[in-house]
Amino acid sequence: MIIAITCVIAIVVIVFVLGVRPKDLPAPEPVSPFQHLDERKAAIYENLRDLQFEYRVGKLSDADYQHTKTDLQKELAGVMAEVDRIKDELKAGQPAAAVAPKAKAAKKEADPFTCPHCSAHFEKELKFCGECGKPMKAVNV
Repeated sequence: MIIAITCVIAIVVIVFVLGVRPKDLPAPEPVSPFQHLDERKAAIYENLRDLQFEYRVGKLSDADYQHTKTDLQKELAGVMAEVDRIKDELKAGQPAAAVAPKAKAAKKEADPFTCPHCSAHFEKELKFCGECGKPMKAVNV
């Protein structure tokens, strides 16, 4: 008797879970033209915090710290300028879809010694990043 009740409850739960209609699901959120820039900005800030920590611990020399910090700050300034440019274009009335491909095209022209994912800089060209482990170049499919 207990097994029969358990089976009925399991069937009811399965029917309830699988019975969700597409119209009952919430609409997806619209894609922001700033999303990839916000993610990049957050990654740069995190890299700056990590850099400062490693410098304070003594892992980096003063020259390496200043050079890497300057590179990250220049990259951050570029991201912030891109955000301002997109805001200005949106205010001028251009569609956001036309703005996002320009940012991605500018991102592809990267230094072969700098990881496009975590912006770690290396002295020689590598296939995979030594920091995050992701490919250093985009894979063409």
